[in-house]
Amino acid sequence: MAKFFYRMQNILDIKLKLEESARQEYADARIRLNEEEEKLEKLKQRKEKYYAEYNEAILGRLDKIKIDECANAIVVMDDYIETQNLQVKKRSRELEKARLKLNEVMQERKMHEKLKEKKFEEFLVELNAQENKETDEVVSYQFNAANREEE
Repeated sequence: MAKFFYRMQNILDIKLKLEESARQEYADARIRLNEEEEKLEKLKQRKEKYYAEYNEAILGRLDKIKIDECANAIVVMDDYIETQNLQVKKRSRELEKARLKLNEVMQERKMHEKLKEKKFEEFLVELNAQENKETDEVVSYQFNAANREEE
């Protein structure tokens, strides 16, 4: 039986490698985004802690220094949170770019796989036609041989 050979297999292999690379980039972008979101959450928790200390300082024995420290810490944490929100947005955009790239690479790979499947189906049709031709030749030869023996 003839062996199927896809001429553009090397391109398909490259597409598979590009897809794997894009998957890795997407995973890395997801990890970076998660890290930035965790940092943001920790900053928010620190702000809440400072806010609780501020409220405690106001309600308890009035300690102007402690109140000012907590108020300043809350303002600083707001700045950190704003900066971290920008980082999260940046990482989100990177993740979206990686996702779009992955989708594009996957579509290209699927297109090449469909082409390969189509070529394989054509190969099978040609192989089947060749086998039918050979079978017809054998039958025709046997029929002609039988007719010659009768004569």
